[in-house]
Amino acid sequence: MRQELSARNANPEPSSHPLPDDVLFGRSPTMAELRGRAGKICNSNFPVLLQGDGGTGKEALARWIHAHSAFRAGEFVKVNCAAIPGTLLESELFGYEKGAFTGARAAKPGRVELAQNGTLYLDEISDLDRMLQSKLLHFIQDGSFSRIGGEAERSVDTRIICSTHKDLEQEITAGNFRSDLFYRINVFQLRLPRLSERREDIPALAEYFRTHYQKQFAKESQPLGSEMVQYLQNLNWSGNIRELSNGIARYVLIGPEAVIEQEPPRKHAAPPQVNSGEAGAVPLKSVAKEAIRRVERNVILETLRANQWNRRKTAEALKISYRALIYKIRDAGLISRRANLLTDTPQSGAPVPQSSTD
Repeated sequence: MRQELSARNANPEPSSHPLPDDVLFGRSPTMAELRGRAGKICNSNFPVLLQGDGGTGKEALARWIHAHSAFRAGEFVKVNCAAIPGTLLESELFGYEKGAFTGARAAKPGRVELAQNGTLYLDEISDLDRMLQSKLLHFIQDGSFSRIGGEAERSVDTRIICSTHKDLEQEITAGNFRSDLFYRINVFQLRLPRLSERREDIPALAEYFRTHYQKQFAKESQPLGSEMVQYLQNLNWSGNIRELSNGIARYVLIGPEAVIEQEPPRKHAAPPQVNSGEAGAVPLKSVAKEAIRRVERNVILETLRANQWNRRKTAEALKISYRALIYKIRDAGLISRRANLLTDTPQSGAPVPQSSTD
């Protein structure tokens, strides 16, 4: 098993095409500040710790720092500390000599050596086996290490960037992470915001992903309409940029009917609680109105789904006029998965045809 895993991971992951700066950082004030801080540390050789929820773009930022650093001529070598079992991760990081263990028929350099004059990116450093934390600390301190089964000290010059979605200080308190290693990798810390904290950047990100997946799938897709973009900006995005990317991939590959897993937009909050007898209490009429609106929204959504998002058929099923349905769709914050609220064909009641490749 060790040999098979080593063969799969013998080379560093190829550096993906970097995101354009206007897409990576967008135009939100939070990201503008982050870009300014990241730009100041690019040419230093101090470790950087990237923190943020899953899917916020930590690896993309790490690649940007690498591309703008003095180490850009070398490889960007990624190690996912959560994906490789601790018993195998040491050999992946530091390599091994011939005969170091059963199946080691030849010497193999580790990821650390492959990152010579480049950047070593340790993703989810919080999941690094505690036994390995000591060896990594020694390497970061003086740049030297030994392969498994070897006695010779080796040295490399590489930039260290680590990332995690966990609170490392809490991990230290829990006894899962060494405090001395934390202080070594936390020389510069950059925290990436959630996508819900930078909604003004969603249009540029969505269009970038649409163009990207068109090329990847060799398939044309319909441009994102203004109402679709507005709808995307109102979603919660618990999976952040990764969730948005996956949604746009479905949009390109399958069509608007599968663009995004439906979830209530953020503006539709839970009904207000009645607080009788106190100043500022919510009237019962307002509570009932909001409850009716939410029920109506769910009924419309389910009927749209049952009719493959054909609004004329949906209006007939609900026994309301087409115009009334369009008003209710917009009022409820829903958007048709069938062609971004394009007008249905009056003669047939079918949606307007999409691109011939869809």
